[in-house]
Amino acid sequence: MEPTILSIIIGAIALAAGIVLGKVIFAKNTKKQVEDAQLQAQTILKEAELRAETLKKEKELEAKEKFVQMKSVHDKEVMQRNQKLLDSENKIKQKEQSINQKEGNLDKQVKENEAIKETLNRQIEVVNLKRTELEKHQEEHIRRLEKVAGLSAEDAKAQLIEGLKQEAQTKAIALQQEIIEDAKQKANKEARKIVIQTIQRTAAEQAIENSITVFNLESDEIKGSIIGREGRNIRAIEAATGVDLIVDDTPEAIVLSSFDPLRREIARLSLQRLVADGRIHPARIEEVVEKTKKQLDDQVMEIGERTAMELGVHGLHKELIRMVGRMRFRSSYGQNLLMHSRETANLCAIMAAELGLNPKLAKRAGLLHDIGKVPDEETELSHALLGAKLAEKYGENPAVVNAIGAHHDEMEMQYVISPIIQACDAISGARPGARREIMQQYIQRIKDLENLAQAYQGVEKAYAIQAGRELRVIVEADKVTDADSDKLSFEIAQKIQTEMTFPGQIKVTVIREKRAVNIAR
Repeated sequence: MEPTILSIIIGAIALAAGIVLGKVIFAKNTKKQVEDAQLQAQTILKEAELRAETLKKEKELEAKEKFVQMKSVHDKEVMQRNQKLLDSENKIKQKEQSINQKEGNLDKQVKENEAIKETLNRQIEVVNLKRTELEKHQEEHIRRLEKVAGLSAEDAKAQLIEGLKQEAQTKAIALQQEIIEDAKQKANKEARKIVIQTIQRTAAEQAIENSITVFNLESDEIKGSIIGREGRNIRAIEAATGVDLIVDDTPEAIVLSSFDPLRREIARLSLQRLVADGRIHPARIEEVVEKTKKQLDDQVMEIGERTAMELGVHGLHKELIRMVGRMRFRSSYGQNLLMHSRETANLCAIMAAELGLNPKLAKRAGLLHDIGKVPDEETELSHALLGAKLAEKYGENPAVVNAIGAHHDEMEMQYVISPIIQACDAISGARPGARREIMQQYIQRIKDLENLAQAYQGVEKAYAIQAGRELRVIVEADKVTDADSDKLSFEIAQKIQTEMTFPGQIKVTVIREKRAVNIAR
């Protein structure tokens, strides 16, 4: 910084000298002027040198003051840093002291743990010795018990386990029965209410259909005309209708026998026309039978349309309407198929309404659920699957198709109304007076029921009473205990449920009677 100031001063001096010299030159270079100029120049030089010296000293003082200030600031910073270092050193020393203390404490704990470990090892050794002694005493005690009881430990254990097993099994069966009964009461409470209300709100007929029809005559003289010369008329009627005519000693009556009610109806109406007309010969018989068939086809359609209209089922295909009409001339276990379908439809509608479902769709499915029983051609399919196939063919709702196919569990239920159709079909068929069984089948079912109970050990006698609705089982008191009676009743009921087919429900009652007999002489 100082050389720069000096150079400025020198430059100024040189400039002043140059100006003076210039004046001297312009003053015509006179000697006096030159001397004055020299004097002025020297004066100016001296003044300049004095000023330069003064400025130099001032700058040096300023530089010294700045240096002193900077040095003081630096000293303060150094002192602060040193103080921080001292503080850090003090903290480090304190941490070292605490670490040293912790190390000392850890050493003490390690030593204490080692002492405790040694003590525990000694105690474990003592415990092991005592355990060994206890096992020896226990073995000796078991040998003494086995000697006194005459049983080995394994035999006694096996007997104990068997006893506990039987007791647990008995309690489990009793508990299972309680749970099942409780679940049935709670789960079926509303269902029972709905079913009872549904049945009460539906009027039903009794089973009256059979495989014969009696055709009444005004006199026995007409029998000869019906038989014809050498029996040609009766043979023509049987060939045209497929119905057997039984002409016996029954006064004023002819029996029409066939398992097909439609054929019996055709034969009855044809005979009625022939007797009314009086002209009975093979050609006339064939003509009348054909006319009767056509008339009956129209009647079938009329019955189907009237049934659909009465039930409020609209939009049925003509073929489905015809099948519904043909149900009038079919029966199952003595129950008329059309009446059964109508009853099932009404039950389904009521139950669906109670459950908040679509009653019209349920009624439609209930009416059509047995259309597979009146096909035009015989097939190997079951009536449920065939009915579903026909309903699908004629454009019925998928829910209706599934309900028809699943009402005998031959198809998986995919809609909510499917179990309703199944339940209502069972209600219509199982109610008292709805159907009747063939005597041989009924007797065989009763025998199977009794034989099933008699196959169990300890059963003395078994009686099926109340038309097979209750099974009473009499057991030997010496072989069957009270707890075994509960178990036996439960097992027989489960076996009947899984192995037999029966309408409604069967009550199983196990009777155990203990008799003590002595004779006084």
